[in-house]
Amino acid sequence: MHMYVPFPLDQVDLQAPLPVNVWDPDGTLLLRKGDVIRDEAHRELLESHLPMVTETEFRQWTFRYTSAIDRKLRRNEPLQAIAGVTRPMGLEPIPADQERPLAERWLDVHAVLSLLLYQGAEAQDFMHRLHQLEARCAVLLSTRVDDSLFLLVQMLQDRAIGYSTTHALLCAALCREVSASLGHADASRRSLFLAALSMNIGMTRLHDELSVRPVEPGPSDRQRIEAHPQAAVTLLHGHGVRDETWLKLVRHHHRELPMPGTLAEADPLLVMALVLKLADMYVARLSPRANRRGLSAHHAARDIFLSSNSQPSPIGALFIKTLGIYIPGSYVRLASGEVGVVVRRGRKANTPMIYALLNRQGLPLGEPALRDTRDPGCEVVAGVEAESVKVRLQPGKLLARL
Repeated sequence: MHMYVPFPLDQVDLQAPLPVNVWDPDGTLLLRKGDVIRDEAHRELLESHLPMVTETEFRQWTFRYTSAIDRKLRRNEPLQAIAGVTRPMGLEPIPADQERPLAERWLDVHAVLSLLLYQGAEAQDFMHRLHQLEARCAVLLSTRVDDSLFLLVQMLQDRAIGYSTTHALLCAALCREVSASLGHADASRRSLFLAALSMNIGMTRLHDELSVRPVEPGPSDRQRIEAHPQAAVTLLHGHGVRDETWLKLVRHHHRELPMPGTLAEADPLLVMALVLKLADMYVARLSPRANRRGLSAHHAARDIFLSSNSQPSPIGALFIKTLGIYIPGSYVRLASGEVGVVVRRGRKANTPMIYALLNRQGLPLGEPALRDTRDPGCEVVAGVEAESVKVRLQPGKLLARL
C-alpha cells in the first residue's frame, strides 16, 4: 500500500509538465505525470480535491531542492541566495545509501535543519521540509544507528558546526532509541521525534551564540531562555502544527515534572515528556561550551540516572539500558591505561567497543587499535572528557575501519 502526503500545487508552474502522479486521498488519479495545470481556475479545482502524492515520489521530487540548499549552505552563500532556491521540475533518483558516506549525509541533514530552524517564522513550506528531514533521519537511524550516534556525538565537539542543530538531532536520535522500548504507538513516538527536532526553534540563534560566548547568560538572555518553549509552540502552531502531543512536549520540555514510580503505571504523555527532558539534559551535559567543559559520558549518564531527590529514576535507568553508560562517540580510559573512543554499544552497559587512541603514557598510537572491553585488562575504568583528548579524529574514516 502506498503512503500519501499532501502535494503543494501552488509550487508547480502553470503549463509545466507534472513530475509526479497526483491523487486524491481516496486514491483516485487526478493528474498523470506529464499533465499540466492549465490555469489558476484549474489549480483551485484540483486543490479542492486535496491533492496527494506518494511519499516515495515526493521524496524524489524534493531531493534536488534540498541538495541545492545544502550546496549553498556549505559554500556560506547569503541567506537571500538560499531563500531564492526554487523547487525544480522533474525527478532525480535519490542516491543509494552506499554511494555517499554516512558522515556526509549527516552533515547534509544538519545543514537543512539548521536553515529551517534559523528561518523560524519566515520558513516557507515548513511542514513538508521538516517531514522530509524526518524521513531522511529515520533511514539513517534505522540502518546505522550506532554509527549515527557516534557521528552526532563527535559533531557536538566541533565548534565549526552549529551547536543548536546538532543538539536537536542528537536529542531526536536518543528519544527515538529510548522510546522504542516503551511500547507507545508509532504516532506518539513520531510526535516525540518531531518535538526533539523543533523544541529550541524559539531560540536557535541565541542557543548557538551562547555555546561560543565565554561568559554566563545575562538577565535578558535568561528571560529568552525561559520563554523559548512557549515561543516555539507559538511558532510551530503558526506553521500549521496541530499535533497536540508534539506541542505539549515542546511546551513542557523545561518544566519540573513528577518522576513516576514505575513506567507501566505512568501516563504515556508524562513518560514521553520526561524522555525528552532527560535527552535535552544529557546532550547539554555532554556538550562543551566556551564557558565550561563538557562532562564525560559517565557523568552525564549519572546525572540523568538520578532524580532530583538523588534516587534512581526508572526513565534514567531506561536511558542507561538503551544507550549504555558510554555512548558511541564519547571517550573512556581503560584498565590498561589507554584512552579510546567508543564506536559501538556493547551487550552490557559498561562493555562498549573501543578504538584505543592514546597509550598509557598519553601519546597517540600510530593507528587506532580495536579493543574488546570484556577482556581482562581492557575494561573501562572511567569516562574521559572530550576536551582532554588531544587527538584530532576523522570520524568518517574511523568508522570505515570497522
